[in-house]
Amino acid sequence: MEFDHSKLRGKIKEHFSTQQAFAKAMGFTEASLSAKLNGHTEFTRKEIDTACALLGISTGDDIRAHFFTCGVRKSEPTSQKG
Repeated sequence: MEFDHSKLRGKIKEHFSTQQAFAKAMGFTEASLSAKLNGHTEFTRKEIDTACALLGISTGDDIRAHFFTCGVRKSEPTSQKG
């Protein structure tokens, strides 16, 4: 399942200005954070807990909205018959 992290990206920008600064605070490399935000790897529960503390995300609804919003899966181009 692919998640939409656009709300999380906004929260990162709001609190840290850059993803680089947030990655450093999380103990990630920029590449590791990018992989997580782009859905190539998943956030662990511990990482989500740390991110929530850093970003001031406290309610279950906010956690779901930032980390578990289902993204729209990019579909394969359809071949045209004709």
